[in-house]
Amino acid sequence: MVDRILKVNAYTTFDLLDGVVEGHGFDEQALAVLNVTTDTRDDPDYVELQVEMDNTDLDEVTPHADKVELSAAQARELAAELEKYAGRVETADDG
Repeated sequence: MVDRILKVNAYTTFDLLDGVVEGHGFDEQALAVLNVTTDTRDDPDYVELQVEMDNTDLDEVTPHADKVELSAAQARELAAELEKYAGRVETADDG
């Protein structure tokens, strides 16, 4: 990805996923980076979920990265939801 905002390296949670940007009157597909981290290495205050779409594949959206700050409880709730929906996908794949 050219002109990245997020730092992408061997420690990034996911890189080069299939992503979609959807807005009023447009729908664009692009490669995406998804990362989970904390605000600091020592004594962090929150979990940060980061996503950035490859801006070379987008016409409707200016280059940017989105970040969501989650408390430990919210991060666990998200993890539980991911597990639940992953199970649904696995069940559908088996059927």
